[in-house]
Amino acid sequence: MTYYTGCIAAVPTANKDRYRQHVSDCWAIFQRHGATRMVEAWGADIKRGKINDLYGAVEAKDDEAVVFSWLEWPDKAAADAAWQNMQGDEAMAKLEMPYDGSRMIFGGFEPVLKAGTDSNAGYIQGFALAVPRGNRDAYVTMAGQAWEEMFRPKGCLGNFETWGVDVPHGKRTDFHRAVKAEDGEVPVFSWTAWPDRETCDAAGRAMEAEMDGRDFPEMPFDGKRMIWGGFDVMFDSAKI
Repeated sequence: MTYYTGCIAAVPTANKDRYRQHVSDCWAIFQRHGATRMVEAWGADIKRGKINDLYGAVEAKDDEAVVFSWLEWPDKAAADAAWQNMQGDEAMAKLEMPYDGSRMIFGGFEPVLKAGTDSNAGYIQGFALAVPRGNRDAYVTMAGQAWEEMFRPKGCLGNFETWGVDVPHGKRTDFHRAVKAEDGEVPVFSWTAWPDRETCDAAGRAMEAEMDGRDFPEMPFDGKRMIWGGFDVMFDSAKI
């Protein structure tokens, strides 16, 4: 089964070009160790939240942008072997990180919904949330309905939902803290793919108009703790 390493980081805006080169250098290493794809997206429309948000998830400073990214692997075994082998890779050790890696949050996730495509996306809406373990099926059903009834008809290219299976607790930041996960809840890392920001924004306005005056449907998770934002795709190894 396809497996993902999902990451969210804070990068100084002044280092955007350096980060782009860093990503390219990293991909050469990851690919050599078995990764099949790498996507990096730069924060373009991220709102501050009342309870939590993407900025707080990585302790982003005023002069930093949030980056949403993922690595795709053939399966979890391939990913685990790659991370183990990369510890001894000299090229990995020589990389200079143009951001504070100690605040990056990351984890291993398995797909529970893959609808449409993200291969031609210019813009990504990235999400992180916590779902009660027992509500996994209900969450997947809800996400599938949202794709068919709301996102796809409004120009969304694809919807991808991934379930945390190896999400470490960090000393400073992690996915659990980011979404204020409670006992029995699992971090979920997901994204919707769009051709561009304009299409995404228009879809958002249309959905808000449709919900105006209607009760919000009951959800199998606490939406108040979900964090999200809009991101411009800055690197996609599938397009190299």
